[in-house]
Amino acid sequence: MAVVWLDDVRADDLDLVGGKGASLGELTGAGLPVPPGFVVTASTYRAFIEDAGIDDELFAAVEVDHEDSAALQAAHETAHNLIMETPMPDDVREEILDAYRSVGGGDAFVAVRSSATAEDLPDASFAGQQETFLNITEEDLLDRVKECWASLFSERAIYYRNRKGFPHDKVDIAVVVQQMVDAEKSGVMFTRHPSTGKRELIIEAAWGLGEAVVSGTVSPDNYVVNRETGEVETATIADKKTMCVRDEESGETVMRDVPNDRRHERVLTDDEVSRLLELGELVEDHYETPQDVEWAVYEGEVYMLQSRPITTIAEGDDGEEDESESGGSSRATATGDDVLIRGLGASPGIASGRARIVTKLDHLDQVAEGDIIVTEMTMPDMVPAMKRAAGIVTDEGGMTSHAAIVSRELGVPAVVGTGDGTKTLEDGEIITIDGDKGTIREGEEPEEKQRQPVEEARPKTPVKPMTATEVKVNVSIPEAAERAAATGADGVGLLRIEHMVLTLGKTPERFIEQNGERAYVDEIVSGVREAAEEFYPRPVRVRTLDAPTDEFRQLEGGENEPREHNPMLGYRGIRRGLDNPSVFRLELQAFRRLFDMGYDNLEVMFPLVNDAEDVLRAKEHMHEAGIDPEKREWGVMIETPAAALCIEELADAGIDFASFGTNDLTQYTLAVDRNNEHVADIYDELHPAVLKLIGDTIETCREVGVKTSICGQAGSKPKMVQFLVDKGVSSISANIDAVRDVQHEVKRVEQRLLLDSVR
Repeated sequence: MAVVWLDDVRADDLDLVGGKGASLGELTGAGLPVPPGFVVTASTYRAFIEDAGIDDELFAAVEVDHEDSAALQAAHETAHNLIMETPMPDDVREEILDAYRSVGGGDAFVAVRSSATAEDLPDASFAGQQETFLNITEEDLLDRVKECWASLFSERAIYYRNRKGFPHDKVDIAVVVQQMVDAEKSGVMFTRHPSTGKRELIIEAAWGLGEAVVSGTVSPDNYVVNRETGEVETATIADKKTMCVRDEESGETVMRDVPNDRRHERVLTDDEVSRLLELGELVEDHYETPQDVEWAVYEGEVYMLQSRPITTIAEGDDGEEDESESGGSSRATATGDDVLIRGLGASPGIASGRARIVTKLDHLDQVAEGDIIVTEMTMPDMVPAMKRAAGIVTDEGGMTSHAAIVSRELGVPAVVGTGDGTKTLEDGEIITIDGDKGTIREGEEPEEKQRQPVEEARPKTPVKPMTATEVKVNVSIPEAAERAAATGADGVGLLRIEHMVLTLGKTPERFIEQNGERAYVDEIVSGVREAAEEFYPRPVRVRTLDAPTDEFRQLEGGENEPREHNPMLGYRGIRRGLDNPSVFRLELQAFRRLFDMGYDNLEVMFPLVNDAEDVLRAKEHMHEAGIDPEKREWGVMIETPAAALCIEELADAGIDFASFGTNDLTQYTLAVDRNNEHVADIYDELHPAVLKLIGDTIETCREVGVKTSICGQAGSKPKMVQFLVDKGVSSISANIDAVRDVQHEVKRVEQRLLLDSVR
């Protein structure tokens, strides 16, 4: 049989109906309110490709180098065409259509959802890999089933399976066909707190279909419910600007603006919260483990659309932090008599190891696992060695230097700006660095006191934060993407291209001269794709090249770079891209290729703009590269007072978002070089002038419908978070080690604003 009904499916039918199908069948069998439907079995897909004789050709086509984007695209196209151009057997066609005509009287709108047999596994979720189609009728049903089969070989799916080591010929795919719930409201429910494991119900709700909540395209209401009393302890009512609905005329799923009178209206009634609590208790009791449930409400009835285990709660986690595990008393205190040198604590943690003095790049080979790198300043070429190191010490730099940023992302303790660490410390000497206090001490710390609290404090897998204001994460290097995704952030607020380019060891011009334009585009595609894949479908905001000339001068070909008295004020950002469009266009070609590969979660961001002319010229280059600015999310960095003061003109030029780069905005407003330790004491992102520029920009952007965010260092500071949420910023992007703290701070500020509004 090609089809089995959900009524007849149970959890142990995974090989027959895939992950989604098995879950829905189990819920149906437990008597929970699940919309009716059936599954086109995984064995039907397997018989389809084998009986048609396309299986060997199909699997051979996708055995490619997954880092070769051209080969990956060709593999996808070959596999897709093989499946779509092969006729479906008549008996299978009729069985599927007969089953459809039994659902909802024969003319129902249905959801057609892929259900792979390798889904929701402990070490590989395969999330978002295959297709889902909503509001489908008989006319398109068979094609959509085949599209689901073909999506097993999308570029993203091939890439993911190759990275995870899953053989392509061992994964099958079923297709769930289920009556659509034309949801008036929908969302997600966690039967335990997904980060802490606390026994409380967390509900997120928005108007319309749940696709908008699950994909993160709308900020939902958030309800925290006491499971013992049934009381709503907190209700955070979001500004719900858009909703996903079915168009009455075309029947297609579309995004629509939420009517003004409903944007700030509470989505769920007390009765609906009570019903969700009741269902949550039932499903958790059934599975005997905390559950993550997708639900929808139609004509007063609550329906369950999916349920899966919450995998982010550590065994035995009751939500309470053990003080001895999370800081304070277990940290060694520097008394001063054993301190060899001091600097700025740039990346938290305590580490002991053998000092390795690195004054030249060829010294990096001497850095062994567990050594501590001591260098004047780090460069992108050093990242592989930094990953081996137990800690980093630099002579130069501040909290926003390359060493500080990359160390925090890698979870490596670091002390920067010591002044003369390379001269004071001896190569091979055993030292202990304290990345919190900024000290380097002689000797070795007991092993139990050597900790990297960043890893301990962070959830192990992605969890959507329970805040109306989005909390995203900054990523400097692709190698940190997996770690960044594990924070549960709402996406990436800043992914820097320059670290990918500088790691090549050559200026872009020299690399292109020696290897060709295609190779340069491939390098960018490979780096960006790593982050886009880890976060999919959460948005990843990628900044085009922004490196000052002094960094390029360190590379092969750098002798052709201009000599500048102050590179921070010079030939960098969008001004370099517009002046040298041959390289800039290749960056945009990389974006277009990534969009073509299915990474629709990418957003393009242009750095160091001053005025609308910069934006319009960049927009024209997007058109020339084949990127439609009307269909893709794109925006600018607000890093100069000029950009902040010209925000209305920038908005008129068509940007979707404006993101504050407080590192540069502060230095340009206060005339302070942010990497100069001699003036570090007057570098202040909370200076009234900086805050006025930010506040006025947010206010203007809210009036004209442009989203705002912050991706500078200051986004991790509580006082800045309080200021931004008060002003109505759309999102905050924090350093990897600060995401959890920022989530809590945002939540506190939002709750205070709600309380103030009703008092």
